[in-house]
Amino acid sequence: MENVTIARPYAEAVFALADAGGALDKWDDMLAAMAVVAGVPDMRRATGDPNLSDQQLYGIFAAACGDKLPAEAQNLVRLLIENKRLDLLPEIHTLYKALKNQRQSMVDAVISSAFPLDNAQLSALVAELEKRFKSKVKPHVSVDKQLIGGVRMQVGDEMIDGSVRGKLDTMAAALKN
Repeated sequence: MENVTIARPYAEAVFALADAGGALDKWDDMLAAMAVVAGVPDMRRATGDPNLSDQQLYGIFAAACGDKLPAEAQNLVRLLIENKRLDLLPEIHTLYKALKNQRQSMVDAVISSAFPLDNAQLSALVAELEKRFKSKVKPHVSVDKQLIGGVRMQVGDEMIDGSVRGKLDTMAAALKN
């Protein structure tokens, strides 16, 4: 939880910069890529290595990113390295994405289905979720055979479990009581 508290000002600053420049999606993509690089075990080890200077660490990070970082992203990386916060990039990205989604009245929906959904089924689910949450829904769909049948959806901190596995678990819990 502390990492989120520390990451929030960085995410808000990046969001303000991206919003002012009309580059919300561009920054989302950059932060996603930088978060992946920051999360790689070798990068995490380098971040904690006291023998590396800030400039050396920046060089390693920039090389891992493919040297495709625009000037503003380079400045962010240098600031994070200077403040010993490079490991916060995944949290910064998550918070940034939440701010972006809020601005665009969009919510992410993680949809797990026992079987692959066709376009009509997915469209119907998204329409129902948009009506329920009064926001545009960006679906992230996966197949989970353990659900046996049906779907499980998570939007924000709300879980909607319409799976056979969920119903069996609920019945088992009720029988135990």
